[in-house]
Amino acid sequence: MNDNEYRREKLIREIEHRVERMSLRQLEALQYELETKDYSADDVG
Repeated sequence: MNDNEYRREKLIREIEHRVERMSLRQLEALQYELETKDYSADDVG
């Protein structure tokens, strides 16, 4: 695993940890934010 892969996996674990503790309202706000910013269109990789 190279440095970028390690950093990516670490960030994913940190995000998962925080998301698991969010309220429904916070999750809905996060979902809205992600959808309106259209992160799905960003280049993956």
